[in-house]
Amino acid sequence: MKAFYTIVLLVISNIFMTFAWYGNIKLTEMGVIKDWPLILIILASWGVALLEYIVMIPGNRIGSMVNGGPFTLVQLKVIQEVISLIVFAIITFKVFKMGEFNVNHLIAFGFLILSVYFVFKK
Repeated sequence: MKAFYTIVLLVISNIFMTFAWYGNIKLTEMGVIKDWPLILIILASWGVALLEYIVMIPGNRIGSMVNGGPFTLVQLKVIQEVISLIVFAIITFKVFKMGEFNVNHLIAFGFLILSVYFVFKK
């Protein structure tokens, strides 16, 4: 069950982080913050990033073998990176409408799955 909670928390945290890093681009495109000074955009992004940390830190702690979880630090990092790229791709294609999913993306995701396989292989 700790593995499940870890993955759910990492997915949620990566959703927040994607919006913290790239949400300002969409909001500018929509005209919501086009006249905001850069420092205000940075502070707003930090606010969203704080939510990411509020979810990410417990996810890593629950999942870490140091705290009785099922994952090593390397496994946690690889899981987090794969989740990050999947969340980013979904948000990019669905929310930001940035292109279409194609064969190159499918191949890249295949390699990500292979990286998870090798990091968990005994």
